Amino acid sequence: MASSCSCSRKYLITLLLVLSMYIQELKNCNAFQTFGFEMHHRYSDQVKSILGGDSLPEKGNLEYYAAMVHRDKVFRGRGLAETDDDDFKLLTFLGGNQTFHLASLGFLHYAFVSLGTPSLPFLVALDTGSDLFWVPCNCTSCVRNLRTISGDEISLNIYNSNSSLTSKDVPCNITFCQPKIGCTVLSSDQCPYQVEYLSKNTSSSGILVEDLLRLKTDNHKPKDIDARITFGCGQVQTGAFLDGGAPNGLFGLGMGKSSVPSLLSMEGLVADSFSMCFGSDGVGRISFGDKGSPDQEETPLNLWQQHPAYNISVAQISVGQNLSGVLDFSAIFDSGASVTQLKDPAYTAICQSFDTEAKHKRHSFDPRIPFEYCYDFSNATEFQPPDVTLIMQGGSLFNVFDPIARFTNGTTTTYCLAVVKSTDVNIIGQNFMTGYRIVFDREKMVLGWKASNCYEIVDHPNIPQIPKKSPPTKNIQPHFVHGGTPRNGLISRAPQFSAGKPQNIYLMAWSLFILFLPILRIV
Repeated sequence: MASSCSCSRKYLITLLLVLSMYIQELKNCNAFQTFGFEMHHRYSDQVKSILGGDSLPEKGNLEYYAAMVHRDKVFRGRGLAETDDDDFKLLTFLGGNQTFHLASLGFLHYAFVSLGTPSLPFLVALDTGSDLFWVPCNCTSCVRNLRTISGDEISLNIYNSNSSLTSKDVPCNITFCQPKIGCTVLSSDQCPYQVEYLSKNTSSSGILVEDLLRLKTDNHKPKDIDARITFGCGQVQTGAFLDGGAPNGLFGLGMGKSSVPSLLSMEGLVADSFSMCFGSDGVGRISFGDKGSPDQEETPLNLWQQHPAYNISVAQISVGQNLSGVLDFSAIFDSGASVTQLKDPAYTAICQSFDTEAKHKRHSFDPRIPFEYCYDFSNATEFQPPDVTLIMQGGSLFNVFDPIARFTNGTTTTYCLAVVKSTDVNIIGQNFMTGYRIVFDREKMVLGWKASNCYEIVDHPNIPQIPKKSPPTKNIQPHFVHGGTPRNGLISRAPQFSAGKPQNIYLMAWSLFILFLPILRIV
């Protein structure tokens, strides 16, 4: 998100939802007997049933898919396997296992994490594309609260190392702190950090601290686990962090040594692996320490030394009866991408094969639609989209359960191959991961997958149905602090989703999108 863009006015509706559910989880903490914590897509039926008719683009219309695609272009269970074995420990957050995919906060997955003593909850964005975990802390430039246009406010917690009995400064003279000017390996001063992100003028800076991350084992006999981790005390946030993305912290899930999965593994708390499950109903889960099951499919991870990522190799693509030639392209499995993005020759191969197999009339060009290969379904009596399969390096098959986007506009129903053409990088997005538990095994350096509905292992998840009409919009605005003083008169200019004006969303959606890939590491 460019720094000139204000965040969506829908903040408070979203935050009240997650806060109310978090409070309920605290009241019923012992009721959780799952592996991982649920990930609720911002537009899922579960979220909409709680929000009622509040401004949520309906999955199945132009606003929904255009918003996802534009965000991606810039933003680069129950009981899955319960065990009492401490050598196979799965962990989740203390307050509960639910997370939320929030469009109004930058289309990121969010969860409540608890830090310090006494513990404080923070609403953090979950990011597989970056490493460092940071929260706002003694900040001079950060978001402190969210305010509706009617004047109602809700405060966000700000970490204070002096208020936590278990907080500890990280000095310059430890190996975790990389030397910089004014901080040498011989110094005992506080270790500073600064991470700059690809979003325009977006950064977080402050000092590194140690404190307790409150976790619990994720099985039918949960017990509390305190993990002492190093994270960023974010004193100054800029750019997108003030305009709607990760206003209360960023939770790094990348492959670097400073990411939370790496820290938990180095502490010996869990295996160096985690899983994310993407249910067809918009509900998901994440488990730290999960290495998957013996019968899962696997393919090797390609390690980029300079920029480690969850990168795999695809040998061929099969669409219906069409098998591509040898492509041998690399792609990043990115849970932060809503739809899949491919560059040529992979993009042309999958699209042309899909077009050959499609049984319906090609939809005429429509600038509102973010996909190129679309087909009219209005007068068809049966619908069976072509099967899409990625043939991975090593021969494992990744069957894409939901490769299409369906939406309605008035009396017209259209479906599209939900793949966007890229010019620089191949990304396997959430739409291709739907119906799978994806295992990021950093010990074996493999990516694993197995069909799942995210409550139990299943053979084939259900493909989502075309939903009903979108509800009307409601607006809220952010209220943040810069230099310790509230910013007055802030009016959101973020797009307002409306089912009645789909022609505008394709252009407006650019203002929501954020890119939290770091360009500088801890310094």
